[in-house]
Amino acid sequence: MTKTTNHAATNTDIWQGRIDAEDGEAGMRFHQKVTLIGDDEQLTNQAGVVLLGFACDEGVKRNKGRVGAVQAPDIIRKALANTAWHHDNATKTSTFVDAGNIYCSDTDLAASQKELAYHVETALNKQNKVMVLGGGHEIAWGTFQGLAQHFQNSGISTDVNKPKIGIINFDAHFDLRTYSTDGQAFPTSSGTPFNQIAKHCQQLGWAFNYACLGVSRASNTQALFTLADQLGVHYREDHQLASYHLAERIEELIAFIDNVDHLYLTIDIDVFSASTAPGVSAPAARGVNYESVEALLQPIFNAKNSAGQAKLIIADLAEYNPNFDIDNQTARLAARLTWDITRAMFKSK
Repeated sequence: MTKTTNHAATNTDIWQGRIDAEDGEAGMRFHQKVTLIGDDEQLTNQAGVVLLGFACDEGVKRNKGRVGAVQAPDIIRKALANTAWHHDNATKTSTFVDAGNIYCSDTDLAASQKELAYHVETALNKQNKVMVLGGGHEIAWGTFQGLAQHFQNSGISTDVNKPKIGIINFDAHFDLRTYSTDGQAFPTSSGTPFNQIAKHCQQLGWAFNYACLGVSRASNTQALFTLADQLGVHYREDHQLASYHLAERIEELIAFIDNVDHLYLTIDIDVFSASTAPGVSAPAARGVNYESVEALLQPIFNAKNSAGQAKLIIADLAEYNPNFDIDNQTARLAARLTWDITRAMFKSK
């Protein structure tokens, strides 16, 4: 795939923060560890973590949501910049690269998703793990396309050995909405990515292993629940993620993880209650608390395949909307999630 011009390096002014020179290496913060690049050819095979931004909310607009997520990647970066760096592992210094933002130009959502896929595939091909900051949840279709291309073009996927990918989505919505192949009657949007992924898996002959945790029954029609059942989706509703259910939920999640070899984690910030995450396109009246999500993330972070390698290789965050945030509360939540996920990725090296 050839890349387009919808990609730009991150502005250096975004990565600013406190410097504790008196503490030396032990006083490092994210902004002191990041390497900014604008050209994927500079990516190395150092097996670090590559950060990408998907500055797009065309999918949210098409899905009749509140726009504003296009601004999210850089604001999350700003919130992350001053956090403490605890990401070096025992054997070497970890490489953290910011590979810039992909933009949606002229409402061409499909082109921006293909562009994201290109950059995701490039990073994965160079032995890196990938963290993507959205943007609306249309990000998932771009992320998964890049992951699939990596498996196809690196020889990991063959007719005999098909990759067993587990998709774990923390979300108030299934995002399995119907879309038309001509893109006109029912265009693709932030509500369709996992339906698109399901059809893509079917075309490739791959299993569609999808877990959606935190679903709001009040926010998903019966048609969506019926389709989820038809596709064999493992889902649990928001009230089923309460603390007194967690032991059972963790056991179920581990069983799901044990059945796959690779994990793609995606978190829609609207899975959290509106009091925790006010800055989203569709705030949740009930939602899930952070402690429950944090507990369910641990088996994802700890999962290893038969070769002893971490199963989690790529993750993204979606639907943070700065237009409706309060005192950067949701930005800090998104930054903390990014901190947790990248720390897990580095520890698994």
